[in-house]
Amino acid sequence: MANKLGNLLTLTTFGESHGIAMGGIIDGFPAGVKIDEAFIQAELNRRKPGQSAIVTQRQELDQVQILSGTFEGKSTGTPIGFIILNSNAKAEDYAHLETTFRPSHADFTYTEKYGIRDIAGGGRASARETANWVVAGAFAKLVLKDLGVQIHAHVTQVGELKLNPEALIDFQEVENNPVRCANKDMAIRMEEYIKIIRKEGDTVGGVVECVVQNPPKKLGQPVFDKLHAALGHAMLSINAVKGFEYGSGFYGASMRGSKHNDIFTKKADEIGTVTNHSGGIQGGISNGESIYFKVAFKPVATIMQDQESVDDTGNKVILKGKGRHDPCVVPRAVPIVEALTAFVLLDFYLLNRSTKL
Repeated sequence: MANKLGNLLTLTTFGESHGIAMGGIIDGFPAGVKIDEAFIQAELNRRKPGQSAIVTQRQELDQVQILSGTFEGKSTGTPIGFIILNSNAKAEDYAHLETTFRPSHADFTYTEKYGIRDIAGGGRASARETANWVVAGAFAKLVLKDLGVQIHAHVTQVGELKLNPEALIDFQEVENNPVRCANKDMAIRMEEYIKIIRKEGDTVGGVVECVVQNPPKKLGQPVFDKLHAALGHAMLSINAVKGFEYGSGFYGASMRGSKHNDIFTKKADEIGTVTNHSGGIQGGISNGESIYFKVAFKPVATIMQDQESVDDTGNKVILKGKGRHDPCVVPRAVPIVEALTAFVLLDFYLLNRSTKL
């Protein structure tokens, strides 16, 4: 089973949703970096459950404990080990799933592949795994901040509610509302919509957009290790993600080359582009312009409504929704998207230090 992300900078994780703990080991992290544990915890708090009325009401402290790899507040260059104890696990909520497959979950495929599965919250297949990714991404952000790199993710769509491309975007607004939308008026509409969906016992999907300002140039390679391919791999690893597009994305398919081409120009003392349909990446390599992409999330598969399914012998059953689940995953996905973006960028930055393109 693949439990590792990265090349020079790697993250190996462990843990199950309702097990004793989640955790991971970060290897290849540079030595001498000042480790701001309060910042790392604050990033994890952005992802944790129970933070508002429109997310799962599971109550987890999500307190990260750094076990190794630091000394006197700085990284030592050795593996960084960390652990997050599960304090509110309720494995008994999932006892009814021992022989039943939930629609659109990993239950069936996991059982088919491994012949055994942890029924409590999906075990290893649970989105609780992403807590590990947020910790690793927070470490990466500490380095990137010193390089002047800024990463901003925000919700641009919930169900049929879609933020107009011309709408005012204020990244300072993201943490001021539970939806994490960068537009105050749309955030209010989205919040009310999610509440309605929740009352109906249903779920809804959405889109998270991420913008990387002042990214380093020369990240990525021109064949199989393209920067956008690595970002896509990371984003498509997030639970419930169904789509990834960068730059002009699918809209670019309707454009002509004469309109889509990013014309080069002189900007201050550097060469840049007039437009940025390329999303800051050309030929798989970052060009210094802002990197931007969108990530589409499906509706959460667990709904509080009766559904038909089958048991492990193929007999029809009626599945009743139980447990604590998000009616819409995108508000809590924002810090996950940022974290994985930071981790991929730092990994490629470290790779680039030893590879001249």
